[in-house]
Amino acid sequence: MNRNLLLGGLAAVVIIAVAIVLAIRPGQRLEGSGMHIVFATDWKAQAEHGGFYQALAKGYYKDAGLDVKIQQGGPGVNVPQLLATNTVQFGMGSNSFIPLNVVVAKAGSKAVMASFQKDPQVLITHPRDDIKSIADMKGKPILVADATVSSFWQWLKAKYGFTDDQIRKYTFNLAPFLTDKNAIQEGYLSSEPYTVEKEGKIKPQVFLLADNGYPGYGAFIMATDEMISDHPDVVQKFVDASIKGWVDYLYGDPSPANALIKADNSEMTDELLLHGIATLKAYGIIDSGDAETLGIGAMTEERWQEFYDTMSKAGVFPKGIDVHSAYTLEFVNHGVGIDLKKELTKK
Repeated sequence: MNRNLLLGGLAAVVIIAVAIVLAIRPGQRLEGSGMHIVFATDWKAQAEHGGFYQALAKGYYKDAGLDVKIQQGGPGVNVPQLLATNTVQFGMGSNSFIPLNVVVAKAGSKAVMASFQKDPQVLITHPRDDIKSIADMKGKPILVADATVSSFWQWLKAKYGFTDDQIRKYTFNLAPFLTDKNAIQEGYLSSEPYTVEKEGKIKPQVFLLADNGYPGYGAFIMATDEMISDHPDVVQKFVDASIKGWVDYLYGDPSPANALIKADNSEMTDELLLHGIATLKAYGIIDSGDAETLGIGAMTEERWQEFYDTMSKAGVFPKGIDVHSAYTLEFVNHGVGIDLKKELTKK
């Protein structure tokens, strides 16, 4: 299943759900210096969470003085709501829509790190000669989920001239795609292409939106405004340890994290995990662009502004939002993990 799209749909209802719980928002329950930390992920444990599990397994959080518990998500988990009610200290935001929706809701949390430099959304086709780029898909039917119509579909319309009459409903069932050689559909980089290859015995053409100009980040660490203002040392320690975890997971031995992932998610297999890691590395999802010089987790004002400008022009967000309220650069761009990467890649 394309879990990022499902979570993107949840982002749309976050505005209402978080606004409701704000009325009963309790005080910060962080104990002492904040040593005990609960981090809520956006989906069931998988390779896309591997850096956090590696930081836990290899003791990076412990070395920073943090006692961290990773609370895996799923289809019914609303991470911004967990943050708004102080149920968890940190949470994962799946894509750039979520921090901006939180701003609209005035829900009091923001992104402090972007694990993914590239949002893993893709369009896939069967092998075919008439489509060699996203531009070639203009005017052709495309299977997309309901949540997509109000998110990155708007970017496709603005950049490539796609029109709504191309939309065909995607229900997370791959059968229509597998049985129609002319089908085009959306997907998540490490999910649908892998399943299509396994079940359909074909190698689909995969077009990563991020490699075609889509400006969104992904897999944020989000923290409440109170956490950031009252416990910046804890935020910095959590971010730095998570960065080291990601470097270790990508360039070291990922088996410690994978063991924890499989313990949390019984559906996860070694084959899926190895595929996930290989995909993250091959496409530069985590360590590319600004992350190569600023360190994993990097964010820039320019990228955030581009995403907001693009989406507000497309009508996804109202104009006048303070985009800077969606994130802070205080805890990233310090080059953390670069030396560790050099050390691991020498071996």
